[in-house]
Formats: sequence, structure tokens, C-alpha cells
Amino acid sequence: MRLAPANAVARVGLGRSLHEDAPGEAESHYRAALAVDGDFAPAHQGLARLLADAGDAAAREHLRRVFAGRAVERRRFRGKGAGVPLLVAARGGNIPTRHWIDDRAYAVTAVCADFYDDTVPLPECALAVNAIGDADLCGAALGAAERIVAGLGVPVVNRPERVQATGREANASRLGDIPGVVVPRMLRLRREGIGRAAALGFPLLLRAPRFHTGRHFLRVDSDAGLEAAAADLPAGEVLALSWLDARGADGMSRKYRAMLIGGEVLPLHLAIGAGWKVHYFSAAMARRVEFREEERRFLQDMAGVVGVRAMAALREIGLRLGLDYAGVDFALGKDGSLLLFEANATMVINPPGAEAMWDYRRGAAGRALAAARRVVEARVKAAA
Repeated sequence: MRLAPANAVARVGLGRSLHEDAPGEAESHYRAALAVDGDFAPAHQGLARLLADAGDAAAREHLRRVFAGRAVERRRFRGKGAGVPLLVAARGGNIPTRHWIDDRAYAVTAVCADFYDDTVPLPECALAVNAIGDADLCGAALGAAERIVAGLGVPVVNRPERVQATGREANASRLGDIPGVVVPRMLRLRREGIGRAAALGFPLLLRAPRFHTGRHFLRVDSDAGLEAAAADLPAGEVLALSWLDARGADGMSRKYRAMLIGGEVLPLHLAIGAGWKVHYFSAAMARRVEFREEERRFLQDMAGVVGVRAMAALREIGLRLGLDYAGVDFALGKDGSLLLFEANATMVINPPGAEAMWDYRRGAAGRALAAARRVVEARVKAAA
């Protein structure tokens, strides 16, 4: 920002990149953008999402004001092709689609479902894509999206009512009886009743239901730590989960991600780290060549690495979700079972960095993105 401190667009872009991991810094950039242009809607939207994440009761009203008259946005279009409404949620929880919905092939109109005025006509379209992926965060937006797609009468990628059924608790209930799948036991509690979480046994995990990427997600090792841990979480309900041991024989924790796209089960990445909370961006993959070699084996031969039992479980999870685009984060139990962390549409396909060390990952990311493109292409052709 030294080169362009007064560039509101750059400030918002930086704020978005910091939104999950450094919300305080993100807020400073959103406010700096508004100091340059007090009417800049993307800065207001980013700031309102931060306030909502922090439990600010006024955040929804802020979002409503920001999106009033701006709930429909025609994206840049660089070619000739079918119209595609892209349904999104004001609060976030959306699937990034820029790598698989090409603005040279599709005229995309982003529709903020939770603030859409249905008296505003949408452009003619061949397909609707529901990019709202977080059932726990975006229930109202998914309900609005369901009404919108019903009125459009066109094929839909990721039907909203199916995404609505992928909340953490709902998944534990409907996926836990799949052979070879182990789900955590869960309790939704108020802070004043946090002592009831001890019934799950220790260690256990506490998380604020609205957050991802490890934010407001804590491990508690004894009854004595429950009250203090709950106090560190945002106001509101707390989700308590039994801990699934994702450690291998070397003591390191592993988290696999497989994508479920268009009926295919595709490996995307393996994150390995020393802590119980493992994400690819914070794992030890860049520092440990042996971890990258283990991931390479997973990407080249997923069935051989995870085994027959886990592969069958992944296929059944895909059938039960019934989504065109989704993913599963999981670990492997010592008996070859699949330890389920998440199964939903919020999974992001991030292309690897440019460094040569990541060359082995490019094929897997490319295949997953190609599968997502095929889903869109097939639905457009079917509607023609």
C-alpha cells in the first residue's frame, strides 16, 4: 500500500485477503477505502461482514443499507455466451468461482440473494449457479436463493435446498451411519451451560458455528478449561465436538481434502502439521520434502493411499449430499475408517503457487477445476 495508499479498490482487495486471518488489519483497510470514497459499496460490504462476524447486532442493518439497490451486479464479460445468474450471500460463505466460470464464455450476473428485490428482473439465462456454500452461516440467503431459482425455471448447479442440509450437525446426523465413516458427537450450547460439554469427554473442541479456517476454534483438555475457553469465543451459541484423533504413527496430524464434482471423487490436497488444527496454509508442507512426497502419492493414487473402505465412504457421502460441487475434509482412522471433519460446498480449489516445489499439485487442481467447468458446460448444453 506504500505505492497507492489512496486506492480504494486496492484497499478493499487487501482487506478481503486479510478478512479471515487478520480481521483487525482488514477493518483498517476497509475504513481507509471509505476515507477515500465514502460511498464505495465493496468497502461498506466488507466492513459490514466483519461486524457481523464479530456479533455486532447492527451489522445486518448495515448490510441492508449497503445492498439496497445494489443486490444485482453484472460482472465483466469478455465474449459471447450464455447468461448465468450467480447467487451469493451478503454475509460471505460463498464459493469462489472465478477459476471455473469463465467470463469469456458466460455473462455472469451476481445476485445477492438475501437482499434481492424480486421486482427487479434478471437477465435472460440458461443456467443458475448457487455459489452460497455455508449452511450454518447463510440459512436466510439459501432460503431466498431457493425462491429465486424456482422463479427462473432453468437448470441449477448446487440446488440451494441441498446446500441447506449440509450444516455440521445435520451432516453428523445423516452421514454418521455410512459404513466406514466416523463423525464427532456434537452439542450446541449457550455459554452459561458450557459445563455440559464435559459429557463428550476430553479432549474436546469448542467452536463458534459461523467461522472457518480455524478462527474461534479451540481445544479444551480438561473440565477446568471450559469456562475460560468459552469466554474467548464470540457471543452466542457454542458448538462442542468430540475430538477425532487425526495423528499418524509419527505423531503428526493429517487432513485430506477430496472434491465431489459432477459425480467424480477427486483428490485435492493433503495437509500435514504438528498441531491438532491443520490447514494447508499453516501446515508444514513447504518446509518438509517428505510431507510433499506423501501428498504427491495421495494425489496420484488416492484409492491406494486411503484404502477401499474410505473410498467407498467418500462415494456414498457424495450420493447423500446430492451436490454438483462439494468437498470433504477428513482424516484416516487407524482401522482405515474415514474421520469426517466437513462435507459441504464451501471447499475452495486454490491453484498452487508458482514455485517449482508445487508442480506435483498442478494436475490435481487442474482436474478438479476442469470437472467444475464440465458441470457448467453440460447444464448449459442440456438447456439449449
